[in-house]
Amino acid sequence: MSTEDQANEISSEARDRKSTPSLTDPARLQSGDGAAGPITLFFILGLAASLVLGWVVFPQLLYSSKEQPIQFNHALHNELVDDGCESCHFFREDGTYSGVPKLAQCIDCHEEVQGESPEEEKFVAQFVEKGREVPWLVYSRQPDCVFFSHVAHVKMGKMDCVTCHGHIGESESLKTYQANRITGISRDIWGKNIAGLKKNSWDRMKMDDCSECHQRENVNQNSVQTLKGGCFVCHK
Repeated sequence: MSTEDQANEISSEARDRKSTPSLTDPARLQSGDGAAGPITLFFILGLAASLVLGWVVFPQLLYSSKEQPIQFNHALHNELVDDGCESCHFFREDGTYSGVPKLAQCIDCHEEVQGESPEEEKFVAQFVEKGREVPWLVYSRQPDCVFFSHVAHVKMGKMDCVTCHGHIGESESLKTYQANRITGISRDIWGKNIAGLKKNSWDRMKMDDCSECHQRENVNQNSVQTLKGGCFVCHK
């Protein structure tokens, strides 16, 4: 092959390489040709799938749904009592909090069926007549390592029940109880939103919610009560 032929072949190969766009050629990437298009599409689809799994599917798998043993009508009972929430959820003489009413307290009014409610008939037949406590599923029950003083917050802090419990006193039935399959704790503690976002003060009951309220209300962090037990004021 002559020198002139070799020069022509090299020139031809150079033109071919120049005319073939590189994988990193900006024009090629912009047009979506080659591998960039599928990679971008795969990334977008993967991101969308991850968001769906994280925000929709995972919460459904993480929590189990349970119905309350009795559909309790708070609104009806609030109409019949004089002291609102404290008629049933009261403070004892020694300052301790009664919490969810025991059967002995309910029997004062429900030893026999008083109305035509199927739920009351169920309550009397299955629990009152058999002397069984109602196994209520408590939405606001904290982990065993946490201690919450109702006296300190309601009596001393003058907090309203709605601040933590919302408008449950106006409800005619109880919502489905959702329990974390791993911890057993109610979803009301973590909150409905998996990211922890909330609109109302009662949407969740985590430690940072307590801290946020204490800071907003200017709770004295150097009080004797706060310092004498340190962490153990709220944590066992």
